[in-house]
Amino acid sequence: MKLLRQIHLYLGCVFAPMLIFFAVSGSWQLFTLHVATKDGSYKPPYAVALLSGIHQYQHLNGTPARSSTPLKYFVLAAAVGLVLTTFLGIVMAFRYSRNAAPVTLCLAAGIALPVSILLIYR
Repeated sequence: MKLLRQIHLYLGCVFAPMLIFFAVSGSWQLFTLHVATKDGSYKPPYAVALLSGIHQYQHLNGTPARSSTPLKYFVLAAAVGLVLTTFLGIVMAFRYSRNAAPVTLCLAAGIALPVSILLIYR
């Protein structure tokens, strides 16, 4: 179990900055704050547009787009790392909890809430 915690710790630390970046830049993209309006009434701040381009295309705007960039592979590794560390976190939650019921309820809520929202607001 100590090895699982160490793997979780190190993978989390390697990929945490990238995951925070994607969470933040993805959140403003939810509301299209990275796109200028056609009528010119809104122009996104330069930093928002720049970081959104990295989020969407894994390269800086204005540089040639390549089908395969090293950042794309790092982003893929971050996605795999997120899944792996999340799975390890769930395993540790069950192993270190005195009572599995709250962990199970929270996991069930994490599934049921988004599914319910999707079904209610379709």
